[in-house]
Amino acid sequence: MSNVDSADASPGADAPAGRSRVRSLTITCSAIAGLVLSAAVGPFAQAPTLWGLVPIVLYAVLALIGMDIIVATVVAVISALLIMLPTPAAVGELLGESLGEQVTVIGLVIMLGAGVGEILRSTGIAATIVRGVMRVVGDRSRTAATLGVMVSCLILVASLGTLAGALAIAAPLLLPIVARLGFTRSATASMMFIGGCAGLALAPFAGSNVAIMSAAEVGYLQYLLYGAGPLAVLSLVAGLLIVPWMQRRTEGTGDEYDAADLGATDEKPVRGSGRATAAFGIVLVASVAYAIVSGAGTTFPLLALPVLGIVAGLAGGLGPVEIATQMYRGAARLVNVFLLFWLLAVLFAAIDELQPFQVVLDTYGADLRGLPPFVFALVIAALGWVGVPGATAAQVVLLDKVFGELAASVGVTTGAWVVVLLFASKADTYGPFPNANMVSAMSLARSTNLKNTLLTGFALLVPCCLMYAAILFFETS
Repeated sequence: MSNVDSADASPGADAPAGRSRVRSLTITCSAIAGLVLSAAVGPFAQAPTLWGLVPIVLYAVLALIGMDIIVATVVAVISALLIMLPTPAAVGELLGESLGEQVTVIGLVIMLGAGVGEILRSTGIAATIVRGVMRVVGDRSRTAATLGVMVSCLILVASLGTLAGALAIAAPLLLPIVARLGFTRSATASMMFIGGCAGLALAPFAGSNVAIMSAAEVGYLQYLLYGAGPLAVLSLVAGLLIVPWMQRRTEGTGDEYDAADLGATDEKPVRGSGRATAAFGIVLVASVAYAIVSGAGTTFPLLALPVLGIVAGLAGGLGPVEIATQMYRGAARLVNVFLLFWLLAVLFAAIDELQPFQVVLDTYGADLRGLPPFVFALVIAALGWVGVPGATAAQVVLLDKVFGELAASVGVTTGAWVVVLLFASKADTYGPFPNANMVSAMSLARSTNLKNTLLTGFALLVPCCLMYAAILFFETS
């Protein structure tokens, strides 16, 4: 028998395939069981009904056991339709009306943000931002470099509204700097993760942040004051303590970069990138200022993002056709996200028809209304922490739909509600389980130690919980 045959026949080779088959079978059986249950109760369910919770529970289970998020959403939508038993015409109307829903608009905002990110990459604006921050902060000492890396990641993620995409642009520029100063891979991953998450909280046009501002009916300035600003400041301050601790923990363990990572940055400045960066910065500040003054809502980014992309492209020397091509190329990568949010809008509309939460509120609303505002806010924030991966913006909308009016009735202030929704949408980024943002930062830092990235998340999560608990206490007392 050949070596290849022997390897294929070994238990070690069969085990992963066996686990994969078991996992696939579990996912399929769970989906089928949920759909069969939905079909069985559909003829007897009349709104309002607790059976309307079946699609949400099925959705959460399928997402948690590993089904693709879009496929899980489709299954949940079918489950809701089986319970509703609408006519074909009513289904078509539901699909059409959902295209104009807030959740779908947020998906479009995310897709347009990816298009702008492609323009920033090709014109050298993103690289110029990183170089500028490192030049101002300095890279001669580890403390200065730590702050510089975190601030660079913060600005880039806040500008693009996406963590993985922004860090992918920053990494080739930052890694040679940290390698030259002797930082370990785990410490670098901590810097990028902390700065990136702070930027994600500040991003004015990120989907989940737009959802929070719309749900709480606040402007960007209030959103910064109550929720995102304190988180960003705490993250940078904590990072100056966490990164040195992670460096000491991993130094001398073989976690350092090799010689190939030393030297100058991997990319040279793009011609005209300074002018393009200045133009982009001016228009970005003007857009945010206008949104604050005018109280522009969820739909404003639909205009602001294309304008930002066009201005950045023209200032960077791109022609109209090239700008359109690159915007399309970047946005096309996230068409699946747009489809996801459209399907979520359909799902939420169907659940609204079934009114399961009305039954919950009718049954337990008196108990919730009897809670002090502070305790009520903590309960809803903790509930939001256990969300559906990959759908934070939609989760914000759902929490506000279900508990928004009740929160106002028990005395939860607007500022406290911003904190609740922000915590619900951001807390699971820091733990307790691994997530895409952690893996993105770790991988782009060329680290393979997920445990250390998790420890970074825990080290941030604890002070964040304490800080937001204090803010909620003062806001609700």
